[in-house]
Amino acid sequence: MVDPTDLGFAKPDFDRLRRRGIPEVIYGSGKTPEQIAEIIAALNGRGQNAFATRVSPEQAAAVRERFPDATYRSDCRILTRDVVPLPEPRGKVAVLCAGTSDLPVAEEAAVTAERMGAAVTRVYDVGVAGLHRLLSRVDSFADALAIVVVAGMEGALPSVVGGLTDRPVIAVPTSVGYGASFHGLAALLGMLNSCAAGVTVVNIDNGFGAGVAAAMVNRQSC
Repeated sequence: MVDPTDLGFAKPDFDRLRRRGIPEVIYGSGKTPEQIAEIIAALNGRGQNAFATRVSPEQAAAVRERFPDATYRSDCRILTRDVVPLPEPRGKVAVLCAGTSDLPVAEEAAVTAERMGAAVTRVYDVGVAGLHRLLSRVDSFADALAIVVVAGMEGALPSVVGGLTDRPVIAVPTSVGYGASFHGLAALLGMLNSCAAGVTVVNIDNGFGAGVAAAMVNRQSC
């Protein structure tokens, strides 16, 4: 028997939402617009929202020729097409980022957490080069159930935040920085060596992964 989930080039996991509480998500990089559109159609056809990350403007434009009602966020390269309401926001996830250059990754995390049912507070441009900016905003994230901290350069911000709160901190290194940052490797190693106990680190530029983790912590805590 032919597997009804088999599109030939992909097998969408329609049961993931029930099984894990998070939906099947399309990773757009490396896929053709036609492949993205076919997976969107399959998900929507099963009554599920479609959520694609790392979608280029060119891919999005091509997909939207087939689905004009799809929504594209060029700042974080997220493409969505919803056929059912999103979960009602609850709890609180805070997303912090060090500088404006880190915003694409921070927004990927924030949008991901929002789509998975978390109420999100954004605290942006609070890098350690101006520590007073962070200290003046502590009250806005101190009560969050999970905190995503996004930073490039030397990646120091998660350690500082980890020393200011008793909440879970999920650190995201970005590929922002000059030559010795090695496209985010310096930030990654800095975060892995954090002196603030309990800081958890995801891969370079993985805002999506951090957003999922924060949303899952948030769900268990509220």
